[in-house]
Amino acid sequence: MTTLLEIGSLSRAFGGVYAVRDVTMRVAEGETRAVIGPNGAGKSTLFNLISGHLAADHGAIRYRDGERFRRVHRLPPHARARLGVAIVFQGARLFRGMTALENVMVGAHARTRHGFLSATLRLPAHRREEAEIRADALAALGRVGLGDWAHRSAEVLPLGQQRSLQVARALCARPRLLLLDEPASGLRAGEREALAQLVEGLRAEGLTMMLVEHDVAFVARLADQVSVLDLGRLIAEGTPAQIRADPAVIAAYLGQEAA
Repeated sequence: MTTLLEIGSLSRAFGGVYAVRDVTMRVAEGETRAVIGPNGAGKSTLFNLISGHLAADHGAIRYRDGERFRRVHRLPPHARARLGVAIVFQGARLFRGMTALENVMVGAHARTRHGFLSATLRLPAHRREEAEIRADALAALGRVGLGDWAHRSAEVLPLGQQRSLQVARALCARPRLLLLDEPASGLRAGEREALAQLVEGLRAEGLTMMLVEHDVAFVARLADQVSVLDLGRLIAEGTPAQIRADPAVIAAYLGQEAA
């Protein structure tokens, strides 16, 4: 399989304590990769390093751009977004006072081609681009089951649908790599099932995804490969079945759930 993302000896410390330490990982195009581990294992820090919201102390991140790899670990978040890296953060982050459609349209800012002057003067090129983004946002809302909510305030959506709205906003950027940081956190059973079906649909479309998740059953259902972090270090990788049987993982994280 073609590799999309390569992480080499990546490290980040806070106050002398490593949150991520010497992590090396490869993610293939079209793969759904789960990243699991106990609280404080470094999962969210790893995602923020990949997306550019944190800078690494050491190591490299290489990302396939066409036929070649680019070293992206020094690029800011917006530059990585232009290359197709999108992240859905833990917890609902909505733009208050905006409709669901407007919230999703914001996700396309990374791929806009026309600048401030074009937008201010409402030049034809800007109007065409805005119409294209609007159509993409409506399509993204439809993909996550929120087509009927397009013109309603995003603030009135239940938590599960707010999480789906965040995914739609990320999809509007046309990502090649989608990072989902604990997308099922705080959701009720029905909302978790709807989210799982959404991720399964994106997986079937061939979108490369990485997700942080604590629910082992959720991971087993959705992930092709699982990477396990403990105290910032990568301690195991493999299929969900292999991970559930790994003694190091059982000791660090799964406990009796793996029995």
